[in-house]
Amino acid sequence: MEHYNMNLTLKVWKQKNSQSAGSFETYQIKEVSSEMSFLEMFDVLNEQLIHEGKEPIAFDHDCREGICGTCSMYINGRPHGPWHGTTTCQLHMRAFKDGDTIVVEPWRAKAFPVIKDLMVDRSAFDRIIQAGGYISVNTGVTIDGNAIPINRENADKSFAAAACIGCGACVAACKNSSAMLFLSAKVSHLALLPQGEIERKRRALDMVAQVDKEGFGSCTNTGACEAVCPKEIEITNIARLNREYLAAGLAADK
Repeated sequence: MEHYNMNLTLKVWKQKNSQSAGSFETYQIKEVSSEMSFLEMFDVLNEQLIHEGKEPIAFDHDCREGICGTCSMYINGRPHGPWHGTTTCQLHMRAFKDGDTIVVEPWRAKAFPVIKDLMVDRSAFDRIIQAGGYISVNTGVTIDGNAIPINRENADKSFAAAACIGCGACVAACKNSSAMLFLSAKVSHLALLPQGEIERKRRALDMVAQVDKEGFGSCTNTGACEAVCPKEIEITNIARLNREYLAAGLAADK
C-alpha cells in the first residue's frame, strides 16, 4: 500500500467540563503520515500544541488495540470514524486524503456527561453491569471447560454478544441515545449459557431498570447502533432482551 503524507484541518470540540459551554477549535496539522493511527495523529497534534504553549486536547485511550473501548470519538458524523467494524484506535489516516477537514466530537448523550473536551463519563455502563451482569459460581478448583455441555449455536451466539466492549458507540449513534444494544449484548451473553441461569430473570429486570435510571432513551429499531458497532454486535440481541424482560416480568407477576 502506498505511503503518503497529508496536510489536514481539524475541527475539535473543546469543553472545560459538563457545566461549561463548549465550542469547536480549528487546528492545522501538516505532514501527517497515512500509516499513523488516528490516535497517533492526535498525539502529534498535542505535542504541537504543547510546543506552542497551548493546552493539549483531552481524549480517552488505553489499549490502542480495539479491546478496551475507551477511544470514544465522533469523527465526521460517525462514531469511531468512517471504517466499518473499527474502533478509533484502529482507524488509520489512510482513511483520509490530503486537504481534508476532519470534525471530531465527544459522544453526545445525557447519560454520558462531558468530563473535558473529547472525554465523557461512561460510568453509567459500569452501574448497569453492577445491576445484573454477573453470575453466581462456587469458588474452588477451576472447572474444566467441557464440564458443562452447551449447545454449539447458543455458545456461538453468547460468544458473539460477549465481544461487546462497552464503548458507547451505539448510544452515540442512536437518535434517542438508547443503550439497548449494549444492554442486550450483556444480557444475551449470560442468558444463553447455563451458568447465567440463576440470575436470569432478576438480571433482565434489574439491568433494564438501571438503564432507565441512568437516563438513556428508548429503542425505536432504526438500526443505527448495529451499523456503527465496532464489534458488529447484532440487533437481534435486542429482540432476545425483550423476550427475556417479558418472561421475567410475567414470572414476577405470578
